[in-house]
Amino acid sequence: QVQLVESGGGLVQAGGSLRLSCAATGRTFSTYTMAWFRQVPGKEREFVAAISGSGGSTYYANSVKGRFTISRDNAKQTVYLQMNSLKPEDTALYYCATDRTGIYKAPNSYGYWGQGTQVTVSS
Repeated sequence: QVQLVESGGGLVQAGGSLRLSCAATGRTFSTYTMAWFRQVPGKEREFVAAISGSGGSTYYANSVKGRFTISRDNAKQTVYLQMNSLKPEDTALYYCATDRTGIYKAPNSYGYWGQGTQVTVSS
């Protein structure tokens, strides 16, 4: 059984920064792709970023490219999302996910999800 626990969300002004963390337990962490998604009420869950098991490959949504950075520490079994130059449209509930079996941008490719951490960016 895999457990993912996100933390680091909060309220920040536009232009500010936050760093999200996702701690994983219950499996060999370094083997698996990790990803971040976000969702606002009434909308579909949206891909944000993903990172390969070794950390050698990263993928970003166009909307966050150049502002967000995904990284991982396999020794700590934790994946991070550094978010800079935040915008009000980045406001969402952010989830981490793992156990990918399909396209990295598709939410239904992932088998395990955390409970989410709220990010609110004020204008």
